[in-house]
Amino acid sequence: MRSVRPIARWGRGLLLAAACLSTGITASAANSYKLLGWNDLGMHCMDADYSVFSILPPFNNLHAQLVDATNNKLVTSGVTLSFEATADLQGSVNSHSADKTNFWTYALPLYGADLPPEMGLGGWLTAGYTPQAMRFVPDSAMHEAVGIPITPIDDNRQKNPYPMVKVVARDTAGNALAEGHVVLPVSDEMTCIACHASGSQEDAKPPIHGWMWDPRGPEKDYRRNVLALHDDKQIGLAKYKRALKQLGYDRAGLLATSDGGKPILCAACHSSNALPGTGLAGISPLTTAEHGLHAKVINPKTGLPLDDERDRGACYMCHPGAETKCLRGVMGNATLPDGTPAIQCQSCHAGMSKVGSAKRTGWLQQPTCQACHHDGKRDLMAVNAKGKVKTPADTRFATNADVPAPGFNLYRFSKGHGGLQCEACHGSTHAEYTSSHDGDNVQSIETQGHVGTIAECSACHTAIGVSATGGPHGLHTIGQQWVNKHGNVAERDHQPCAYCHGADFRGGPLAATRAARDFKVEDRRVQYAAAQKVGCYDCHDGPGGDLKLTRR
Repeated sequence: MRSVRPIARWGRGLLLAAACLSTGITASAANSYKLLGWNDLGMHCMDADYSVFSILPPFNNLHAQLVDATNNKLVTSGVTLSFEATADLQGSVNSHSADKTNFWTYALPLYGADLPPEMGLGGWLTAGYTPQAMRFVPDSAMHEAVGIPITPIDDNRQKNPYPMVKVVARDTAGNALAEGHVVLPVSDEMTCIACHASGSQEDAKPPIHGWMWDPRGPEKDYRRNVLALHDDKQIGLAKYKRALKQLGYDRAGLLATSDGGKPILCAACHSSNALPGTGLAGISPLTTAEHGLHAKVINPKTGLPLDDERDRGACYMCHPGAETKCLRGVMGNATLPDGTPAIQCQSCHAGMSKVGSAKRTGWLQQPTCQACHHDGKRDLMAVNAKGKVKTPADTRFATNADVPAPGFNLYRFSKGHGGLQCEACHGSTHAEYTSSHDGDNVQSIETQGHVGTIAECSACHTAIGVSATGGPHGLHTIGQQWVNKHGNVAERDHQPCAYCHGADFRGGPLAATRAARDFKVEDRRVQYAAAQKVGCYDCHDGPGGDLKLTRR
């Protein structure tokens, strides 16, 4: 993991002081309210060019919740949350988009929306220096701005897929209560260029009439090759001819349509749940068409089929990853003793042919948290040998059922302790705390003073009571209060403690400290380094045993 020193060196006090100074937040408000913000996917993709065809528009989602730390509840009324552009840790700012992409030139023929520059399909402008109000969603008790059209190009024309925005909560009088800094990750690295650029690898198949060799550049070139290949395969089919007619495309095919000035939206024929309401009846969904077609293709870099589940690079051939780090959270960064990734994309999603199965619902049928996090364990595979998501009986870390629709249960739509969304404390999908990108970790440092999952009771509670099971996922209180009182609970029944502290009570994976700890145990101090596992034998002669007389 890369260092987080650019921000960690400030310390929590200086960080809060800087926040108060920049927005006018009083010290009292800073301690009384905590703002948690996040992006929902960890990486949003957009096309680098919209003149030939489009898979996805610039469409980033920002979510936030405000906690009243004094009264221990979410604030759901009497406040306005807004977002605006701000500098990231390296000083990069992204405050406008219209001059960095040709999306607005082609938004009308592609997406049917005649948008003014900087306006996104969701009704929000790109993040600028003028704050924009977010909307409140009662069902999820969160504020959101959906479809922010931010790009991976900063105001100095430098590539930065991790632009940062500032989110501020204000009361009805306009007084600032809290603020947070959130990365809105975006990448235009989604590409077919490795195999479909003119003159690609020797075994890449060119269109029947040869490569395009488009002089306007590689983005237009490979896209025209793709459309030509599509026409080559489909032009003789009656279903294809009906689709062309139904969409008002040139009867000669997609390439002729695009070359004639009307770019192609892939989802116009191939439905995508990322673009609700798209697709034509009888034509395979986009995820089925793309993943199913390419599963047997050989990765030119590894010599392995793209369907090989050992190769994260297979996904990175098309998805962000080779340059932009989509999978950069704590799970994606885990390594085996030999230094290779412990968790691949396929560990959660299965191989490409399974992702492209006609029986699968794209974007909605996804792995669950409980598939790996159950019974005090952390598995490395969320799917079984058949590519099906595992369904253990233990639901302590389970995603919510039937969100966002019946039969589905997605992490990014789930909520838990106190009504907080799971991503508010654990981080965005693919960028869970602790992320390898420093900017992603700013939110957790602002909230609790150190990187990692928001796990400190003091982060959201000014007065901390003692509870054996009242914390997130049934966790006990964290801190000195629990040390002082936990003996009564353990003496009654210490078996529930084994879930986190291990069957031998010497400390399991879930008992690792999030930060350095310094506890007072009667007349002694017991200290732990960050990530050190806590067990009964650290202070006692086992569970229920007497205190040790030695010091640590």
